[in-house]
Amino acid sequence: MRKLAFTQAAPISAPKIVTASNIYALDAEGSTPEAFLVIDDRIRHVGTIDSCRGAAAEVSALSPELVDLGDTTVVPGFIDAHAHPLMLGQMMSWVDCGPEKARNIPEIVELLRAAAETIPAGRPIRGYGYEQRNLEERRHPTRFELDQVATDREVYLMNASGHGGVVNSYTFELHSVTKDTPNPQGGEFFRDENGELTGELSDAACNVLTGLDGVKIGHHGPNFHLGDEPDELKRQLAAAQENFLAGGVTTIGDAQVSRREFDMYLRLAETDELKLRISMYLLSHLLDDAIEMGLHGQFGNEHLSFAGIKFYSDGTLGGWTAYFPDGYVGDPCRTGQLYHDPADYAELIRKAHRVGLQTATHSQSPTALEMVISAIEAALEDRPDTDARHRIEHCGLPTLEQIDRMAKTGIMPVNQPQHHFNWGEGVEQAIGTPGERFNPLGDFERAGVPVTISSDAPVADPRPMEALQAAVSRITRRGTQLGSDDLAVSLDTALRAHTITAARALGREDELGSLEVGKRADFAVLERDPHTTPVPELSTVRVAETWVGGERVYSR
Repeated sequence: MRKLAFTQAAPISAPKIVTASNIYALDAEGSTPEAFLVIDDRIRHVGTIDSCRGAAAEVSALSPELVDLGDTTVVPGFIDAHAHPLMLGQMMSWVDCGPEKARNIPEIVELLRAAAETIPAGRPIRGYGYEQRNLEERRHPTRFELDQVATDREVYLMNASGHGGVVNSYTFELHSVTKDTPNPQGGEFFRDENGELTGELSDAACNVLTGLDGVKIGHHGPNFHLGDEPDELKRQLAAAQENFLAGGVTTIGDAQVSRREFDMYLRLAETDELKLRISMYLLSHLLDDAIEMGLHGQFGNEHLSFAGIKFYSDGTLGGWTAYFPDGYVGDPCRTGQLYHDPADYAELIRKAHRVGLQTATHSQSPTALEMVISAIEAALEDRPDTDARHRIEHCGLPTLEQIDRMAKTGIMPVNQPQHHFNWGEGVEQAIGTPGERFNPLGDFERAGVPVTISSDAPVADPRPMEALQAAVSRITRRGTQLGSDDLAVSLDTALRAHTITAARALGREDELGSLEVGKRADFAVLERDPHTTPVPELSTVRVAETWVGGERVYSR
């Protein structure tokens, strides 16, 4: 991959020798060193404590500080290659209506009603996290049920997929949406058998929530760019950052960057509050702007950099908007959405690839994946590049034939095992038996396709240890085995998928992802050794500390 970058000088500090009961470097050799030497923000030696002392004496007049982390396990900082930090920050102030908080629709209504009593009059009431097939009713709430929360202000309940949800009647009235309002391109206002609005809406229809001042992104996917004030957005992003650090995450690939996100990152950087490393994927409507500005490769510093362009091919499996042209088994009247004509999409990929840009396309169904893989194949034929690293985000249900083609073209899927952990049964209900193969990580590994793990936060919590458990076990939150054992991967593969392989998906493996000489001193300190922890308990392994650039930035 062609890289354009500038760096900032790290402050000079005393050398540190870091040691712990267990250190997993996750380098090619699978090293388990006794210690590693940190000078400024880089790892300068890996080996024994004595050899680290010797290496420190050769390059620094300052005596090294011994950082003994005791009976803990050190791993490279987790890299979340696909997440939405600002959306996570927004939702941290919303009402949690997820499966651990509400089992049915009345309980959701009660949670929202309780929140309404504390939220100032006139302000919207926002909830998140419900997955309709996890509810006792096995359906979405309706606008009439949300009317029980409030009839004089907006109520919005976001689906766990992030690709839509339900609003109350007042919201439709406020924005003049009626049963006769046409569906926007790439979205839908759902209606019952009599043509009346149910309250459910998806993807581009969510534009109604952003108002005149909200960020518009066309029909390129879900619009959760709500128009909060800049100071509030900055506060939300800072809160999200702490949430990631609590999970041991040190680097993020922000998979949906508009001018809003970019501005907030710059505001944090200007006040020296940006602790994480961020690789930004600009939304596809900014493709021409990026090309015009000459952003033809990676550009930025160690904390904030431009990585590529984000596209959407179809919707989500969780919200039943992924594209199945023959309809869903669970609802034959639904087909989901394909966001682009295949020829138009192929031209967009060709345009990006021609100037050397990495692309990252959200794609779930076999039909949508075919459009994406074919477009990348055509772009590579037009301009060969053995290291283009085009990504497919989620890549939930590829066929074995498609996986083989991904291996040949170097396409990197970026999966989220927490999706099948949280609602794997729902995918089976939606599309039938093929749903058992949701997130087929084992198939990727056997075909030679790199396995990369991320959270898609806030769709799932940014907790890598939960993601590792889901990747290794294929057991859902409800205790269901999803598919055969060979769709799972080993713990070592899963750890690498959330560290060094994720770094490669971001084009940053030269500086991040493993504990090796010359790399940034980013690492997570775990209270237990994952390798000696029973698989069903991996998600309970807590992060004691998180370090970025040789400095402790989080302590439990």
